[in-house]
Amino acid sequence: MRAIDSDIEANEADLRSTFDHCSDIVFRPYRLNDGTMLLLVYLDGMTSLDSAEQNLLRPLLFGGLPQGMTRIESLAEMFSREWMPIANVKTVDCMEDLVRHILLGALAMLVDGESTALAVFAPGYETRGIQEPHKESTLRGSKEGFVELLRTNMTLLRRRIVHEGLKLESFTLGTYTQTEVVLAYIRGKASARVLAEVRDRLGRIETDGIIDSAYLEEWIEDHSFSLFPQIQNTERPDIVAASLLEGKVALLANGTPFALIMPITFWSGLQSADDYFERFVFVILTRMVRYILTFISFALPALYVALSTFHPEMVPSNLMIGIATARENSPFPTVIEVLLMMFVFDGLQEAGVHLPNQLGPIVSIIGALVIGQAAVEAGIISTPIIIVISLTGIAAYTIPRYSATLPFRLLRYLMLIFAGWLGFVGFGFGIIFLLLHLVMLESFGTPFFSPVAPFDGPRIKNLLVRYPFWAKSGQSRKGRRS
Repeated sequence: MRAIDSDIEANEADLRSTFDHCSDIVFRPYRLNDGTMLLLVYLDGMTSLDSAEQNLLRPLLFGGLPQGMTRIESLAEMFSREWMPIANVKTVDCMEDLVRHILLGALAMLVDGESTALAVFAPGYETRGIQEPHKESTLRGSKEGFVELLRTNMTLLRRRIVHEGLKLESFTLGTYTQTEVVLAYIRGKASARVLAEVRDRLGRIETDGIIDSAYLEEWIEDHSFSLFPQIQNTERPDIVAASLLEGKVALLANGTPFALIMPITFWSGLQSADDYFERFVFVILTRMVRYILTFISFALPALYVALSTFHPEMVPSNLMIGIATARENSPFPTVIEVLLMMFVFDGLQEAGVHLPNQLGPIVSIIGALVIGQAAVEAGIISTPIIIVISLTGIAAYTIPRYSATLPFRLLRYLMLIFAGWLGFVGFGFGIIFLLLHLVMLESFGTPFFSPVAPFDGPRIKNLLVRYPFWAKSGQSRKGRRS
């Protein structure tokens, strides 16, 4: 650890050597009215120099060190007595800490003859305003979403949970990025076991950098090679606040609007924020529809192949005759046709995600007219397969969270291969393997497929039915009105 020298020229030479070949580093010398030399060091674009000049420099340049009942001997003493409330100011006595504060966007102030420096945090960089998350929009509820600035995200949580039990623990991860990560939880509600496990896993992270919360997710999740994510990500502060009230914990990282919530279950990805903002009577119907369509999103192509190829006797005769007539001129087996159309559908979906918004409708037109209609007219693909793939795609879009749709996109191919190989027997084996995998998964000690396995009757009722909030609190409507 290099101590800060009382000679300002030696400190300047040391800092210039450290920031060699850095074009955005600024050194600004000033001379106070009593002849004392003052040096400001900061990164251009990271610090608001106007704020620093108005609140800090101008009084120093024209008035010198202000004196009160007793004489003030140093700049650090002056800040500790009088100016500390104006800005976030820290006293630094070693060069390594000073360099780190400068890289974080602080304005370093060194005074000739003093062996301590001041790090003044006056951010001057541009940030994105608070907006509604596009991937998690709701019909009713808050329109605020997290941003890339960690302090803003912490404030959004504090505004929703106004209690001293909300704790925000800070960690610094990444050798080069020095990313600040905050562990959020409510003391008394969060499990001590889960908190200890999260702290332990964060402490074991050794990496060059944490660019996004996705990096954290891969470092701390239980089963990295599983298809299903065991940590939920969200841009909505109201979802994080509700999860904390349920006893879960969350991770916020600087530089990303996505927060991580843990532990979660399989059913967390199938629940929408609107389930808690709309009337509970209608939520019961929408949940049933969503669960059924989730099954259709990965099972329908495999069921179609199994029925039309291996078990045509299970299909009504008129319908089977129509399918056979439509496939009369098709040059490929049914499983190849379905596999080809699924591949094209996923390709169009990826193109629509990554293309600019102005080109999105063009992809839809190409997919519907050129690939759909033209392929059917040319006899390459039969009409029933177009219907099956379209229904599968629509069913997948009903899953509220994008990250929850990804496992089912891959399962769609796996189930198709099983069904194309052994028919309903292969489809049954695929479902059994899927259930075994879900039962074996855990998320920070919580069974991933609970409350189905292990079975928990009251929690299954809550999974299927969204009870009124007054019923969850144990208060009757009669007592609530009185």
